Amino acid sequence: MKLTESQIQELYAFTRQHFVEHYDLQTELVDHLANDIEVQWQKESKISFEDAKNRAFKKFGIFGFMDAIEQKGKAMNKRYRGYLWTELKKWFEMPQIIATIALFLMFYVAFSTVYTTALALVFFGVILVWCTYKSIQLNKQFRQRKEVSNKKWMLEEMIFKQAGSTMFVFMSQLYNVYQIPESFGENAYFLVLFSLAFTALTLINYISLEVIPSKAEKLLNEAYPEFSL
Repeated sequence: MKLTESQIQELYAFTRQHFVEHYDLQTELVDHLANDIEVQWQKESKISFEDAKNRAFKKFGIFGFMDAIEQKGKAMNKRYRGYLWTELKKWFEMPQIIATIALFLMFYVAFSTVYTTALALVFFGVILVWCTYKSIQLNKQFRQRKEVSNKKWMLEEMIFKQAGSTMFVFMSQLYNVYQIPESFGENAYFLVLFSLAFTALTLINYISLEVIPSKAEKLLNEAYPEFSL
């Protein structure tokens, strides 16, 4: 005995009622519940759909779908970090490595002057303004996409809404930048490390806020064969 289309839609509604917001996870859970219900019907053909559904749900334990949500989140975070790492490595290959070296040298030369702290704050401010602008823009795009598809995909949300999380890591260092003594500009080791840090944070923010979102359709179609905006 197979589930009807209306029963499948009822399972989708059931997952939403239990705080599963993302369509990709809803689909996985609906498949799991549907298979469990059909197995029950093979053994007890007279059991009602409602009873079979509740039995299947109880197997998830006292926390319901929370563990499944957590595991899916970890899997998608791992996938997203993989995209980030793949794109970052490209900036250390030809021809992008030329731009990376140029960026590092720009920071190094700037921080080698007597205006280390002032220039660091200027660079910090420029990057922060750009990151804020891009984050607002991506959030707007995400809302528009959701209105069109009427579905919420976990990886899509990470690409468009959580991309700006690296910006907060950057922001958290503002106080440390402000406290840098001008004399640190005379320390070669400090200059190299400081310039590398600015280079890395600039690249990571650029990749997460510009590069990966520009490839969203390709990445989402790879992750979800059923995805179609």
